[in-house]
Amino acid sequence: MEPSPEQSPHHVYPDHWEADVVLRDGGTARIRPITTDDAERLVSFYEQVSPESKYYRFFAPYPRLSAKDVHRFTHHDYVDRVGLAVMVGGEFIATVRYDRIDAQGRPASAPADEAEVAFLVQDAHQGRGVASALLEHIAAVARERGIRRFAAEVLPANNKMIKVFRDAGYTQQRSFEDGSVHLTLDLEPTAESLAVQRAREQRAEARSVQRLLAPGSVAVIGAGRTPGGVGRTVLRNLLGAGFTGRTYAVNSALAAGQDTIDGVPAHRSLGEIGEPVDLAVVAVPAERVPEAVADCGEHGVQGLVVLSAGYAEWGAEGRERQRELVRQARSYGMRIIGPNAFGIINNSEAVRLNASLAPERPASGRIGLFTQSGAIGIALLSGLYRRGAGLSTFISAGNRADISGNDFLQYWYEDPDTDVALLYLESLGNPRKFTRLARRTAAVKPVVVVKGARHSGSTPPGHAVPVSRIPDATVSALMRQAGVIRVDTVTEMVDAGLLLAGQPLPAGGRVAILGNSESLGLLTYDACLAEGLRPRPPRDLTTAATPQDFRDALAEALADEGCDAVIVTAIPWVGEDGEAEEGDGEVLAAALHTASAAGPAKPVAVVHVEIGGLAEALAAATSTVAQQRPAPAPGRPPATPATPPPASPAVTPSPVAPPPGGTDTAPAATASEGARAVGRIPAYPAAERAVRALAEAVKYAQWRRQAAVPGKVPEFLDETIDEPGAAARIEALLGEDPDPHGRPLAHDEARDLLACYGITVLPTLPAPDAEAAVAAAARLGYPVALKTTAPHLRHRADLGGVRLDLATESAVRRAYGELTDLLGKPAELRPVVQAMAPRGVDTVVRATIDPAAGAVLSFGLAGAPSELLGDTAHRLVPATDRDAAELIRSIRAAPVLFGWRGSAPVDTAALEELLLRVSLLVDDHPEVVSVALEPVVVATQGLTVLGASVRLSPPPARTDLGPRRLSNY
Repeated sequence: MEPSPEQSPHHVYPDHWEADVVLRDGGTARIRPITTDDAERLVSFYEQVSPESKYYRFFAPYPRLSAKDVHRFTHHDYVDRVGLAVMVGGEFIATVRYDRIDAQGRPASAPADEAEVAFLVQDAHQGRGVASALLEHIAAVARERGIRRFAAEVLPANNKMIKVFRDAGYTQQRSFEDGSVHLTLDLEPTAESLAVQRAREQRAEARSVQRLLAPGSVAVIGAGRTPGGVGRTVLRNLLGAGFTGRTYAVNSALAAGQDTIDGVPAHRSLGEIGEPVDLAVVAVPAERVPEAVADCGEHGVQGLVVLSAGYAEWGAEGRERQRELVRQARSYGMRIIGPNAFGIINNSEAVRLNASLAPERPASGRIGLFTQSGAIGIALLSGLYRRGAGLSTFISAGNRADISGNDFLQYWYEDPDTDVALLYLESLGNPRKFTRLARRTAAVKPVVVVKGARHSGSTPPGHAVPVSRIPDATVSALMRQAGVIRVDTVTEMVDAGLLLAGQPLPAGGRVAILGNSESLGLLTYDACLAEGLRPRPPRDLTTAATPQDFRDALAEALADEGCDAVIVTAIPWVGEDGEAEEGDGEVLAAALHTASAAGPAKPVAVVHVEIGGLAEALAAATSTVAQQRPAPAPGRPPATPATPPPASPAVTPSPVAPPPGGTDTAPAATASEGARAVGRIPAYPAAERAVRALAEAVKYAQWRRQAAVPGKVPEFLDETIDEPGAAARIEALLGEDPDPHGRPLAHDEARDLLACYGITVLPTLPAPDAEAAVAAAARLGYPVALKTTAPHLRHRADLGGVRLDLATESAVRRAYGELTDLLGKPAELRPVVQAMAPRGVDTVVRATIDPAAGAVLSFGLAGAPSELLGDTAHRLVPATDRDAAELIRSIRAAPVLFGWRGSAPVDTAALEELLLRVSLLVDDHPEVVSVALEPVVVATQGLTVLGASVRLSPPPARTDLGPRRLSNY
């Protein structure tokens, strides 16, 4: 909305303050600045406020607003006087305003940094979290305008408003003066205020998804009068699933006298239904969708599933149509799945919802499935059905213009019916938020992700999201850091999901292999080694083994304290006539189930070759504790423990040095608490698939154990860091009018800035000629190194641009002549002289800011081989001591740092400290958008930074730290 000409000419309308938010009950609302055009809306809003609420606002009876009041409350300069309104359906439902004041409480301008704040919420909308959302946004606006404190006067009886301030998490002071409560809030965000904000975000977004998945009534808009078509198909599927709520068909072209379709009440519009409708499935042509959305909004529909195509997947015109669809739906407080969606399924027996194009509702189970592709969704449903797996919920979001995978992570986090979350994603609309939500969810249940469109370099059609510049390998590393199980194919996703949903998490990587085929056992053994597991020699039961033999062997393996998981391999039994015997699959499955249920809680997987009925029988679990456990209290996560139960003390440690913070024989955990009375045993047609799924479970279990005890930043770093000094240098370097594209720092500038964080760069002196090189060597002290710094030769020792261990003046002159004769003139080579560093391993430390993912810390060995192989590890900033330790151990060449082939181990502790210092620098100062330390020579004692480059830029916006808001597409 643009301001009218009457608005202050000095301050333009701040459209970046506009935001869509999800309220506590799952509905949406729009927050925006109040303008002079809002006079009628303000008067109408005030007329609907109760006398009691007016009294609480003005401390006296105040039945109506005067013309002077209306003028005051609609005229703002957006600096010292700001008003925000919350809108639903084009009308105000709440307002907030602040007025800057001085120490005496009088109107003031900057540099005064305090403001008086006041709220008013319509009674019909109180209890929806409106005031809490408004406080977040008005506080962010105030901070932007240089206001650091809010003051508020509240009547003691106004408990709701006092609670809003008290629960916000800001540092505050309260006093009782002249019959009212005087509150002062420090607006600087705190750990508590951020935690409160994110907890409210989780509850609101989870509730918005729940309203879609568990409606009391559904209307299919566009249900055809004759069989066939999308709308009629969805209506048929709703009825076939046995939806427990009320179902309606809506078709504006119904023939006179036609009042049912497929036995369901049929109407020409929602208004004719005469009863509330919670969910509308829209299956009309795109040009008719706006009319349908308006009909839904005006009659109180809570959410939409838009199956209609013709939106962003059709180009620029479709993208604008999609944006307008989202704006229109949100203006009525509705959220959208789609457009171009395949639909949603909820298998809860209390709902039994199949509002999708899937002809059959899949079996009930404990897997939640989200996909952005209808075709992939169909394939996944089919694959899970064939494998005997059941789903709790299924969502195919299409263009996901509004509700995305992030929203479903919020929902599944506390959903007692979901133990494993599977997501097929083609784009990440908000990578920072995704990693934050995934980390929290993965701490209580596995999250398995397949990322499509990994190498296309573009966003799939229909997905209007920010484009990240970071490579896919970095995305994968960041997902791993968040505990996400990243797999490459949908087949691998199903394989991992089956194991995680039906079996406990392994305590380590020690695998027992048993079966009736020596060859299949050896294939499984090799696959375990390839995946980094530690298999025991396969136990061959011979082809004569009976199901009883399998049961006894499995029971023995499970009871072995030196075993963490068991893989059973099986081939068909062959009778005396040479034919495979029938019916043995069910008998073998029963034997394996019996042994598994009676033994310790360890994962079991089966690799079989064409044994009829085995996979189906193994999948037919008879009972699970998880299906009987009570739901958590509202707003609380499931009861799955963050700290898994202890394992047997007899478990032996791994001979391979594990990442810090735990070993692969640490305490066991379960994917879903207690789901082990008789679990589904997953069956795989190939050893490699079973082993890969088990390996992912091992890595996830280890991450989960480590996540239970978070890492930290060592306190000793604070004593050697000059944060104010670095801030002053950055401000001076950027200047009053910084280049929006940023600027690289000169060598001395970068060295001085890094020194503020305890990072010492070895001095370098220019050598434009041989005499200057000799003088520089004398100044630095022999021995020295002579090297070129031309961009095409930098960090390329393989091209001959470096001479080391020059111990005399003649050696320096000779090396200088060799360089210039071989590579070119000094002006082209830009030679420098540097003191020799102690011998060690050359490494590279980098930190960069990605506009979508945020700050990323990277580490690898220096040199062409590491670059060619992409052997670089990544972690999100801020990094903890555990992150730093894992970072240097994550690269494939890590053994070089730990004494490979008899070499002396290097000082990895010093390297970890350097990584933490770089992390702190970019985290404390978002203006530092790039740091590269190359090479960093790590010796047996200490390290030396030989080269450094730093780039500064105006800080990018940090949407993840601001008030709650929905993405704008």
